[in-house]
Amino acid sequence: MTVTLDLLPVLPELFVALCGLILVLVGVFRTGDATRPIATLSIMTMVTAMLLVWALGPDRQTGFGGLFVADRFAAFSKQLILVGSILSIALAIPYFEREKTTRFEYPVLVLFSTLGMMVMVSANDFMSLYMGLELSSLPLYVLAAFHRDSPRAAEAGVKYFVLGALASGLLLYGISLLYGFSGTTSFLGLSRSFEDLSGPPAIGIVVGLVFVVAGLAFKVSAAPFHMWTPDVYEGAPTPVTAFFSVAPKIAALCLLTRVMVEPFAAMTDQWRQVVVALAVISMLVGAFAALTQTNIKRLMAYSSIGHAGYVLVGLAAGSVLGVQSLLIYMTIYLFMNLAVFAVILSMRRMGRHVEGIADLAGLSKTNPAMAFVMAVLMFSMAGIPPLAGFWGKFYVFMAAIEAGLFPLAVIGLVTSVVAAYYYLRIVKLMYFDEPIDSFDRPVGSAPVVAMSVGSLVVLGFTFLPAPLVTGAKAAAAALFPTG
Repeated sequence: MTVTLDLLPVLPELFVALCGLILVLVGVFRTGDATRPIATLSIMTMVTAMLLVWALGPDRQTGFGGLFVADRFAAFSKQLILVGSILSIALAIPYFEREKTTRFEYPVLVLFSTLGMMVMVSANDFMSLYMGLELSSLPLYVLAAFHRDSPRAAEAGVKYFVLGALASGLLLYGISLLYGFSGTTSFLGLSRSFEDLSGPPAIGIVVGLVFVVAGLAFKVSAAPFHMWTPDVYEGAPTPVTAFFSVAPKIAALCLLTRVMVEPFAAMTDQWRQVVVALAVISMLVGAFAALTQTNIKRLMAYSSIGHAGYVLVGLAAGSVLGVQSLLIYMTIYLFMNLAVFAVILSMRRMGRHVEGIADLAGLSKTNPAMAFVMAVLMFSMAGIPPLAGFWGKFYVFMAAIEAGLFPLAVIGLVTSVVAAYYYLRIVKLMYFDEPIDSFDRPVGSAPVVAMSVGSLVVLGFTFLPAPLVTGAKAAAAALFPTG
C-alpha cells in the first residue's frame, strides 16, 4: 500500500513513459509510414497526462521517497509544457510530410523530452532534477539535427550538444559543491541547512549556487549563456525551433524558479544578484542584437532571449507576486510564440520554405488574414496595450517595483521600447511595402488553428484575465507555504 501511495503523484509521468515505450515498438513493427498515427497517439497520450495531472488535485504530495513532488506549481507548469508539446507536434507533421522527411521517431522524441520536462518541474532533489534535465535534453539534441542531410541542421545539433554538455558540467559541479558544504541534495534538507546558518553562507555554497544558476541559465537561453540559441533556431527544422522556443524554455524557467525559491529561500539576497544580472544582460542582448537580423528565425531567437530576461525580472522579485507574474508571462508567451511560428511555417513560395524578414513584404495585399494575425502578434510581443503581451510585462515590472528593484524595471521598459522597433518593422513591411510574391496556401489545419488560438489569447486576455491570474496566483503560493 505504501508503494502505491508513493507512486501516485508520479502517475502522469509513469503513464507517459509507458506509452512512449509502446509507441516505439509500434513504430518499429508497423509496416509503412507510421508517423501520423504515432503522432496522433502521442497527442492523445499528452492530453491524457494533462487530465491525470488535473486529477491529482491541488494538495502537495511527494513520491519516490521525497525525490518527486506534485503541487499546484508543478501542475500549472506541466499543463503549459504539455500544451506546448501538443501544439508543436500538430504543427510539425504537415511540415515533415510536405518536406518528405517523415519519421515516426519525431513524435516519440518529443514525448520523451516532454516526460523529462515533467520530471524537472516536479524535482524535489538535485538527483531527480538532473535525471529529468538529461532525459529532456538528449532527445532535443537529436531533434535539432533531425534533417540528417542538411548541413545547417547537423551544425545546429552539434553546437547544441557540445554547449549542452558544458552546461551540464557546470550544473553538476555546482551540485557537488552544494552537497559538499551541506551534506544533502534534497531541496528540503538544503532549505533547513541554510535556515540554520548563523552568519553569512560559506563561500563554497555561494559559488555552488552560481554554478547551478549558470547551468540552468543555458537551458533558459539567458544571456550570456545564449550563444547556442540563434544558430540552433536557424539551423533546426522550423517545427523543432517552434518546440524549442516554448516547452523546454518554460520547463527550464519553472525549474529555475523552484530551485531558487524552495531550497535557497534563505539566500534570496545572494541569488537575486545573479538573477538580476542575467535579466539585465538578456534584455539588452535580446533588444539590441535583434536589430540587424534579416532571418526571421534568428530574430525570434534573440526575441526569446529578451523574453527570458523579462521572465527573470519576475523571478528576481522573489515573492508570490513575482512568481505569479512569471507564470502569467510564460502562458501568454506560449500561445503568442507558437502562433508566430505557425505564420513562419506558412511562409512558402512555389513549394520552397523562405525565412527572410523581407519575404513578408506586402503580405497585407496577398494574404490579409495572415498579415492581421502577424500584426496582432508583433504588437503583443512589443508590449503595446491592450494586448496580452502588455499585461505580461506589466505584471513582471510591477513585481519588480514591489520588491524595490526600480532600476531593473526601468531597464526593462527601455529595452521594451528598443525591441518594439524590430517588431514594428515587420508590421511596416507587411502593410507599407510592395509584395514580392504571394505565399503558397497553408497545408493542413494545424497552422490556421495555432494562429487563431494565439490571436484569441492575445486579444482576449484583457477582457477575461481572471482564470489565468487566479490560477497563476494559486500555483505561485504553493512555493511559499508560509506566505
